[in-house]
Amino acid sequence: MHETPSLVAALGRQFSAFAGVGVVAAAAHYSVLVALVEGAHAPVVAATLAGYIVGGVISYALNRRYAFRSDRPHGEATWRFALVAGVGFVLTGFVMALLNGRWGMPYLLAQVVTTGIVMFWSFVANRWWTFRGHPEVPPAPP
Repeated sequence: MHETPSLVAALGRQFSAFAGVGVVAAAAHYSVLVALVEGAHAPVVAATLAGYIVGGVISYALNRRYAFRSDRPHGEATWRFALVAGVGFVLTGFVMALLNGRWGMPYLLAQVVTTGIVMFWSFVANRWWTFRGHPEVPPAPP
């Protein structure tokens, strides 16, 4: 399929907004992760999953408003976002257990790799399913 330049540009802007929201959500996620691992001596996988939940709440609110500019009612978008986040949650636990638990990768490096994988999944699923609005609604902020 041949994408028009305006659609490619709109998707680029939307992904940039999504990535910006992701930085904020990831900062919250990593803060919880480090606080629990270093301060409370919590297990790495449990700590990263707790951080994932905190980041997820922030991500929903900011992505709905800024990245996807969604007009889909909360009653529809919330459960879809939760399902996408649930898949991301399981993916996060699996990848962290593999990278850190099985392969011994340092937990912060493992978290960076995991974040990239889950970010790709989340953008695709949220863009084309969770926050997909009416066709006349632009896909990205101007």
